[in-house]
Amino acid sequence: MKYDTLSGTSRSYGTGENSSPGEAVFVPAEAGPGTEEDAGWLLSLVSHGTTRGSELLVLNARDLTRAATVEMPRRVPAGVHGSWIPDRQA
Repeated sequence: MKYDTLSGTSRSYGTGENSSPGEAVFVPAEAGPGTEEDAGWLLSLVSHGTTRGSELLVLNARDLTRAATVEMPRRVPAGVHGSWIPDRQA
């Protein structure tokens, strides 16, 4: 769900019946002059019950439209979290 604290409006993305989205991670677009605060993507692992598997859902953070879906080769259990660690420079 995306909540606008200035206008009091909210927008949500439905993942479907028997689907459980995980905590979304925000990945910012390349920053530059005039970049909006929500320019980037939301990544979430979505589990579709015990038999249908999982997918990585990529949403446009600005309007919550689907940008991509990556079917996972097997079910990813709930509670798995990602870590975004910058590349190390040698």
